[in-house]
Amino acid sequence: MFDYPAVGFHFLVTFQLFPQTPNDFQFQEVSGLDVDMEMDTFVEGGQNRFTWKLPKRAHYSDLVLKRGLFMGSGIVLWCQNAFENFVFEPTNITIALLNDSHVPIQAWYVVNAIPKKWSISSFNAQENSVVVESITLSYQFFNVISVESLISGGISAAASISI
Repeated sequence: MFDYPAVGFHFLVTFQLFPQTPNDFQFQEVSGLDVDMEMDTFVEGGQNRFTWKLPKRAHYSDLVLKRGLFMGSGIVLWCQNAFENFVFEPTNITIALLNDSHVPIQAWYVVNAIPKKWSISSFNAQENSVVVESITLSYQFFNVISVESLISGGISAAASISI
């Protein structure tokens, strides 16, 4: 279907969270879409060549989102409410990798994310750089969404948001 590997610089992050501002869709980096299977080791009697490794449970890494600091962001208000008032409201997130026509080619649906860490890059008078906020989220799991379900599911409408 595709003649080239996907590029990682054109993507869209959508929170199922309100209120949101247009800046809440703009991120410069997403990392942490990792899953690792925890294994139990079983030693079989009479078998000395190997041990059985049986899958136990999946472990999902923290999701880290980075972007320039925006004032009045709905996502930042959500994080502040969690950290300052200890009110954690889990939300789902869709991360879609887009092609050159802004159409999703692959997506990940992150379930029940809550803020774990919010940090701001350092300020340095000797550098001319943008202040970057980093939001670390814990979540239960993610599902990979196929291209066919993306197009039929309506996420392609969200891809029309200009970044």
